[in-house]
Amino acid sequence: MAAARISRRGLLGGGVAAGLAGGFAAGRASADDTVTPAVTSYAFRGEHQAGIVTPAQDRLHFAAFDLTTDDRDEVVALLQDWTAAAERLTRGDGAGEVGPVDGAPELPPDDTGEAIGLPPSRLTITFGFGPTFFDRLALADRRPAALRRLPHFPADVLRPEISDGDLCVQACADDPQVAFHAVRNLTRIAFGRASMRWSQLGFGRTSSTSTTQDTPRNLFGFKDGTANVKAEQPEVLDAHVWVGADDDPAGGWLAGGSYLVARRISMSIETWDRQPLVDQEAIVGRTKGEGAPLGGTAEHDEPDLGAVTGLAPTIPVDAHVRVVHPSQHGGAQMLRRGYNFVDGSTPLGALDAGLFFLAFVRDPDTQFIPVQQAMASTDAMMEYLEVTGSALFAVPPGVGPGEYVGQGLLV
Repeated sequence: MAAARISRRGLLGGGVAAGLAGGFAAGRASADDTVTPAVTSYAFRGEHQAGIVTPAQDRLHFAAFDLTTDDRDEVVALLQDWTAAAERLTRGDGAGEVGPVDGAPELPPDDTGEAIGLPPSRLTITFGFGPTFFDRLALADRRPAALRRLPHFPADVLRPEISDGDLCVQACADDPQVAFHAVRNLTRIAFGRASMRWSQLGFGRTSSTSTTQDTPRNLFGFKDGTANVKAEQPEVLDAHVWVGADDDPAGGWLAGGSYLVARRISMSIETWDRQPLVDQEAIVGRTKGEGAPLGGTAEHDEPDLGAVTGLAPTIPVDAHVRVVHPSQHGGAQMLRRGYNFVDGSTPLGALDAGLFFLAFVRDPDTQFIPVQQAMASTDAMMEYLEVTGSALFAVPPGVGPGEYVGQGLLV
């Protein structure tokens, strides 16, 4: 396949540096071909943004940005440019006129080039708006009440430099270089209008978002997300993931979108590894091998929260499974889409590793905050967890033909 080509529209102003599919051709095989072998790419445009109910890929590059302008026209131009770039990146078909090694040699290329020869690897790009976005653009009257900085929970040791943000980009793919390429080029396009505030790489999805996927394991070695909301449950998605048109008078533009909770959770792996297996299983409330709830035999058995062994509950009262079970929170559920991370080691020689928790909910006030408050106060697992980063974003609905992401908010 020939190198991707795009038109050059200027490097500093509002010109989109597209062609970012950058020569995607036959290359590295997908890391998750056993899940959806016939799928190599997902459409960027649609009723909902891709990267929410899309079968979770194996790799993540998440980035939060701060606006460097309060000019609405410049922000609209940025979102238009990002939309055009994301469509080409996710399609991966080499469309355009100027690629990473073409164009005028005295100018920087329109693509950074590290994805030359790589397939699209089921790349999805999902955009969101943080609470401060509305303050910067004088849009307070259009900010939904639920979109605000998350409260400070017990066990939060937040670092401001890896929390919050005006905008977010979630790039998921089966090849880490493809996900990195997407964020790198979107960051380059944003120059002069937005700058990266923080980012996080992730590997090894920690949840299944489709019934076609097996349940993965987290860094504690347990299956994670067994009861996660799945793409094949449209009624559940409507009730717990997609924002309704009448949910908030200020947020009508968000109908068909969702709220994205991002939490960087450090795990005390070395301490966990010294705990007896029976204690680990009591803390989680599941068996480590099969993933069955204690007292059950199979992973997908419904936890029996009323079961008793001897004089004690079979599933301890402070077990993670019990504390977060929907029955303890008015039936509230969330669609989790988190990833493992390892960011080297700490000054004390421990692994700087954990879970980059991502969840999509219809209402964070009823579906996330109460669950996190219960975890912080009663969940035995919190002894081994420390939250260092936190953010909440509103993820607008999908992008129709001729539209740009977030258009309903800014028109």
